[in-house]
Amino acid sequence: MKPIRNFLDKIKPNFEPGGKFSWLHSTFDGFETFLYVPNTVTKKGSHIRDAADSKRLMFMVVVALVPALLFGMFNVGLQHWRAIGEITVSSPYSISLIWDCFWYGFLKVLPLILISYIVGLGIEFIFTQLRGHEINEGYLVSGMLIPLIMPVDVPLWMVAVAVAFAVIIGKEVFGGTGMNIFNPALLARAFIFFAYTPYISGDTIWIAGMSKGEAIDSFSGATPLGDITSALADGASTVTWSNGTNLWDWIIGTIPGSIGETSVIAILLGAALLIFTNVASWRIMLASVLGACGMGIIFNLIGSNVAMQIPFWQHLIFGGFLFGTVFMATDPVTSAQTTPGKWIYGAIIGIMTVLIRMVNPGYPEGMMLSILFMNAMAPLVDHYVVAANIRRRNKRLSLTTAK
Repeated sequence: MKPIRNFLDKIKPNFEPGGKFSWLHSTFDGFETFLYVPNTVTKKGSHIRDAADSKRLMFMVVVALVPALLFGMFNVGLQHWRAIGEITVSSPYSISLIWDCFWYGFLKVLPLILISYIVGLGIEFIFTQLRGHEINEGYLVSGMLIPLIMPVDVPLWMVAVAVAFAVIIGKEVFGGTGMNIFNPALLARAFIFFAYTPYISGDTIWIAGMSKGEAIDSFSGATPLGDITSALADGASTVTWSNGTNLWDWIIGTIPGSIGETSVIAILLGAALLIFTNVASWRIMLASVLGACGMGIIFNLIGSNVAMQIPFWQHLIFGGFLFGTVFMATDPVTSAQTTPGKWIYGAIIGIMTVLIRMVNPGYPEGMMLSILFMNAMAPLVDHYVVAANIRRRNKRLSLTTAK
């Protein structure tokens, strides 16, 4: 790393005030501070001195996303080869099969990642230069989250438009990272969902190649939540799971779905890292799980259709619930800040997700809307938590004064 440090020190004067590239100072500073901890220190006052700045915290979230990303690439290829009949659900896994699946998925997912970062960071750099501020670190995470919550066959131009919408309307108009109200990655998905609904709902979009007529008749691209919706529409008494999938398939993640949302194991590995490093709030995660389980139990008790009879714990492994709980509900900018608020915030997300899934059969997921709704409500939750604490303190003070 020393040669890189020497190279940066050599060219740095060109980007300082008075240098020929001084107008790119913010961009240079962003790259330098990403590679190295800033060498500036505070002169006076009480400040926390720590090498773990916001860039390193954001990078830790990206590291936590790697298991879901790698498995998602493998699963994209696996679902494709199954759909075109090259392999079956019962086919044994071999090194060559795993590599073929991963390589196919890698080539499909990489363009989504590149588009996400190129468009998003490009807009971030433009706004940074116009304002003369430091580069916001938040898009390091958003740029990876956006591809992972998309269907694999979503058009690249559509991802670019969604990213532009999320960064400009969802972040920059509020002042950039730390000022945004809504999670940018979820805004990108919501934009496609409401503007180009056929490209993010249905059975064909979850598997690469199915929309191009390559799929065989005996293979379905339906997700488990899609199977539940189909059972409701048909008035069936039980749910028939697509392609013979079972509990183990759902946990491993070898099912159709968004790129990074299918594997419970990969997501839990990321959750363990985030909790261990104190980057994400375990309270929000646990509260979301408890809220979903509680609402699921209520529907199990009063269930009058096949969807309400689905065991409550299955809501945790279906769709994007677990991924959203771990990586999006815990966003430190858009979530609640107070400790009691985190419990309330997470619990309502879990409750609303199951409620939307059960009450609105036209929208079987629910996690995206639940998190976005609570993003808007998080300041209100914190307000009432703080207000309640002030009332308790005033009451204790009045009692003390009376004595």
